[in-house]
Amino acid sequence: SLAIVPAINLALCWKHFLIIFIESQSAGNLLGLDLLGIFREYTPEIICCNNFLLSNSNNSNKFLSYLTGLIEGDGTIIVPKTERSPKGKLNYPSIQIVFHLKDLPLALLIQKNLGFGSLLRKKGVNAYILTINDQKGILYLVNLLNGNMRTPKINSLYKLIDWLNNKNPNLNIKKLPLNTYSLNNDGWLSGFIEANGHFSVRTTMTGKYPKIECKFELSQRQIDHLGYSNEFFLAIVAKFLDVSLKNIRENSPYPQYRLRTTSLSTNLILVNYLDEYPLYGSKYLDYNNWKEILTLFNAKFKYSQENVDKVLSLKSEMNDRRTVFNWNHLNNFYNLD
Repeated sequence: SLAIVPAINLALCWKHFLIIFIESQSAGNLLGLDLLGIFREYTPEIICCNNFLLSNSNNSNKFLSYLTGLIEGDGTIIVPKTERSPKGKLNYPSIQIVFHLKDLPLALLIQKNLGFGSLLRKKGVNAYILTINDQKGILYLVNLLNGNMRTPKINSLYKLIDWLNNKNPNLNIKKLPLNTYSLNNDGWLSGFIEANGHFSVRTTMTGKYPKIECKFELSQRQIDHLGYSNEFFLAIVAKFLDVSLKNIRENSPYPQYRLRTTSLSTNLILVNYLDEYPLYGSKYLDYNNWKEILTLFNAKFKYSQENVDKVLSLKSEMNDRRTVFNWNHLNNFYNLD
């Protein structure tokens, strides 16, 4: 029988790890709290995967749009500037996706669905990095992203395409334009929110009536590291959610754009979208608490002590304050086998 042991600095074979990780579904959920406890104490530093598993076309389009949004939000496309390093080693391109430590289960499933890449624990920060740098994986992701991107990160993709075409002219990869279809058509925004969105609840307990406000916020640098503006795509997201796009931190070295939902109507636009294209990381749990608080705001809502206590209890479990993670929702993740 297989058993999980401390895995610091251990390269895990995905085939055997997956048996332990996925078979727990037979007990009624994807990851029991006992297994999550093991992950907290013994977080593996390297997990490798080298098989192609994408086959279910019905789910693949949803997964690919979600993944594109995730990469545009928390991913990096790295293109070598020189053929060799100062020490003479060949330089290779890579595509990386960053995951918070608490989102290891999601990172593992994405790695499994892609069928390639190494998952590395980054020292000094609470993050795993999924890195794809083999030729097969790079070409697959380029074809996935090409034509599906919505942000200035497409310019990094174009640099990678130039690099690939220069190395192998027979590839002749065409640069496709930005995706301009409605955000309501796919899971791109869900993936982007997974990376950069923030759900919060503001409570003010002073005065005759407590003040309770549900907010969703999305902030980005105004100018990315290559000098391109993020205003265009953020304005599209703001319009979709029926909110305004504002300038913040204008006196800082890196001013930002921010959009925020605060009204019931704008929050419900987001709820309707995320009901169709769900989140899958730990942010899904924060969203569920946020949504439950939001549903209290109806004509029959009363500022009773019981309701106020319920709101405060749900709020106390959100974001950095969360200590219990139930991953049952990953049973509904895009199954591409």
